[in-house]
Amino acid sequence: MENEKPQDLRARTSNFALRIIKLYISLPKTTEGQVIGKQVLRSGTSVGAHYREGHRAKSDADIVNKFESALQELDETDYWLELLVKSGIIPAQKVEPLRRETNELLAIFTTIVTKIKKRLNKK
Repeated sequence: MENEKPQDLRARTSNFALRIIKLYISLPKTTEGQVIGKQVLRSGTSVGAHYREGHRAKSDADIVNKFESALQELDETDYWLELLVKSGIIPAQKVEPLRRETNELLAIFTTIVTKIKKRLNKK
């Protein structure tokens, strides 16, 4: 976590979850909107929880495990956001900032996991 202080990433993942919650609240109350919305709500809000679990991990391998879970949830979140747009449920410009943050968090967690794995392989 060289470029990000732990508190910064903690706040960032928490803010990400809050933005996901606000998006869910704003979705149309159609069956499609709510079904996809619940998926993005679940995956998007779990990223911060995985980060916090990883931050409390007892070993590098445990950190990698938790952060890889965060990566999976981020990837899934991006998928659901994309589906919301492609299905016409919401306009692309409404979720573009959230998708950009999703991809930035993906890059951050990928960098962290890669660095830890390299360190583990040197041992």
